[in-house]
Amino acid sequence: MPSSHLLIPGSERSEFHVTPKRIADIAPDASSMPTLALAGVTREGIPASPGIVIGPVRVLRMEVPTVSHGGIIPAEEVEAEIARFHEARAAVREQILRLQADTRTSLGEIEAQIFEPQLMMLDDVEVVDGTVSYIRENHLSSERAFEWRVLEWEAQWSHTAHPMVIDRINDLKDLQGRILRKLMGLPEPDLSSLFGTDEKVIVVARDLTPSVAAQLSPHRVLGLVTDEGTRTSHSSILTRSLHIPCVVSVDGLSGDINDGDELILDGRAGLVVINPTGADKQHYQELDFQIREWEQELLLLAHLDSTTQDGARIDLRANIDLPGEAEDARSHGARGIGLFRTEFLVVGRNALPPEEEQYRAYRQVLQAFPNEPVVIRTYDLGGDKFPAFLHLPKEENPFLGWRAIRLCLDEPDLFRGQLRALIRASAYGDVRIMLPMVTTLSEVERSRALIEETREQLAAEGYDVSRRARIGAMIETPAAALIAESLADHVDFFSIGTNDLVQYTLAVDRGSARLAHLYNPFHPAVVTLLNHVATVGLKKGIEVAVCGELAAHPLGAFMLIGMGIPSLSVGPAALAEIKKVIRSMYQSKAREAVVSLLGATTPEEILRILWEQLRSDVDLKRFGGLSNLWGSG
Repeated sequence: MPSSHLLIPGSERSEFHVTPKRIADIAPDASSMPTLALAGVTREGIPASPGIVIGPVRVLRMEVPTVSHGGIIPAEEVEAEIARFHEARAAVREQILRLQADTRTSLGEIEAQIFEPQLMMLDDVEVVDGTVSYIRENHLSSERAFEWRVLEWEAQWSHTAHPMVIDRINDLKDLQGRILRKLMGLPEPDLSSLFGTDEKVIVVARDLTPSVAAQLSPHRVLGLVTDEGTRTSHSSILTRSLHIPCVVSVDGLSGDINDGDELILDGRAGLVVINPTGADKQHYQELDFQIREWEQELLLLAHLDSTTQDGARIDLRANIDLPGEAEDARSHGARGIGLFRTEFLVVGRNALPPEEEQYRAYRQVLQAFPNEPVVIRTYDLGGDKFPAFLHLPKEENPFLGWRAIRLCLDEPDLFRGQLRALIRASAYGDVRIMLPMVTTLSEVERSRALIEETREQLAAEGYDVSRRARIGAMIETPAAALIAESLADHVDFFSIGTNDLVQYTLAVDRGSARLAHLYNPFHPAVVTLLNHVATVGLKKGIEVAVCGELAAHPLGAFMLIGMGIPSLSVGPAALAEIKKVIRSMYQSKAREAVVSLLGATTPEEILRILWEQLRSDVDLKRFGGLSNLWGSG
């Protein structure tokens, strides 16, 4: 059975996908579910932009120009060659600035910022001075000297698989191609010449640079598949903004497929089917129709309250990455923002972001939700997110190292700038400041002191600070969960980040394909910690929310509500579905299930208890997509 049948609709960011093996764990009678053996060759990648499309392939090959060997110039031409290199840099800067301006007009300010890293690289001392040094000292041509310097830079970065580093290498490749084409007198590729006049195609490429992705037209490109790339890459962000279905990291596909081959692309499941049969195409056309019908039905729920059948109101909020996503979240029925990730403001930059820029970003989200809470997470940097200006140290295990609140407290200029913008924005709504990766009480106390100090400074400067922002702690580690009772006396709310809590509790890298079978949010240890935090919140009278992906899983939402957690936050696309689950269930039945599962010793037993109780509580046939997901037996 293809895993596209089994993904929760709308779970674009999900870290926990329901696979055929897991569906068997959840539903004892899952064997009665229909199966389909695809005759076409199925390849799996990473879902980057949702949507199902079927069409002919166009393989896009845009390699960096090859520099001929040799490239030695006479000594008397060195200064002229250096000048030629600088002229090429200036010309490329103008190209990128024009492309950035076009992107700003067509897509928006945030998408236009994607080109900032390339503009910074153009002026990077290591790149520029290194190239000039090779020209002056080795009498190399500009092309050869620049190529050598880029290869050295790539070698420095190639030892890591961090997504942010991979994205930076992609930016460098884009820049390398532009400068070499300028130096070698080659034209920039004309994408319009790659497609037929009326032909709509699925583009397949080794990787796609941001400058090429920004020029793709949804009217000509049905979908995009790349051999490499990440979901967070600049190209992936652009395809989502353009609403082009996309799957990335399908290893070697561009070398295994030819122009004119037919392809099915499932951007929600991260699957492609090469040269599908008629039955394959019929299956995916029906699936696409069902998903679209399901999504339309769910959108009708947007204006309804998320209240259970026995009257328990659940605050359903949205997780967002960019300010522009706030309006989409509101249209899908969010009652506020439960997690606004702010790293987009700093990643890929060589300098601290201006306070005014941060302030405008926060204000934009608050204006979309003037009467609802907006929970803004302070910078969760480190791990796989590191702006150039921080010069983070090399660490054996960066996800257990200098990151998140630890880093912010050690970098007061960075932290104060963000706090100033947050407190200023509080004049426009209910700002709630959330501290990530808290593991000690002192981190909360130091943060509160800095927030209060910043607030007094702003008041002295004449800003309106009459509205105090609530302060909360993310519960992402067993340490934070176990000291929840002490933390509760010093914060206004908890927000449980289940993605990291599962990872750290089970000692399983959530990004590891080899260990994916061990990453299970229904493990008894995880469930025990979740219930403990929920109990502490009820006892201490503070709100407990869940903003991790478990909240976007129907069985997960059912369990969390049974624990008494009053607020869930999910991706905008999952809002309506989870609301439908909430409106169809009884909290009292969910509580009964939690009482039973707290004595369970395996994830399978916990899932079985939840499944049986939810099935008895909810007529899954009313759920369209869910009846296919969970079986109707």
